[in-house]
Amino acid sequence: MTAALRLATEADAGALNAALMALSEELGDIHRATAEDLLRLGWGPAPAFRAVLAEASERIVGAVLYSPYVSTVKGAAGVYVSDLWTAETMRGQGLGPRLLAAALRDGGATWGARFLKLDVYHSSPDARRFYDRLGFRPARDITKMILDEAACAALKGRR
Repeated sequence: MTAALRLATEADAGALNAALMALSEELGDIHRATAEDLLRLGWGPAPAFRAVLAEASERIVGAVLYSPYVSTVKGAAGVYVSDLWTAETMRGQGLGPRLLAAALRDGGATWGARFLKLDVYHSSPDARRFYDRLGFRPARDITKMILDEAACAALKGRR
């Protein structure tokens, strides 16, 4: 079954959220986002992401959510892929690489993006093998650091 790819629109916020919820469930993650959150974040006054959906037989069977990433080391913009999901029935048919390629093309047209960046869970060896086959390589000499909401609130309060 071939899936058609298209850029997500405001009308797709609920379907996009459902796809991302399926991904969260597969990963064992908590899914806090709502369709309203995605509407605000993706189609509000300062859009923070873009997304491409894959449809087959009038159902969403894949999604990629991405945002711009600026690297002064590379002197270029890139695409940061925060979420990539394909329905289990579509896996092994090349849909994942098609979604990533669509994100890169759209990121190139929108932000002048020249590279992709993403994270892969240590607990997802199948995903790691998928990315390895596409030519992704682990970053060297970098430790990902995250400041949670409580720490962000404390930092914002500093004068």
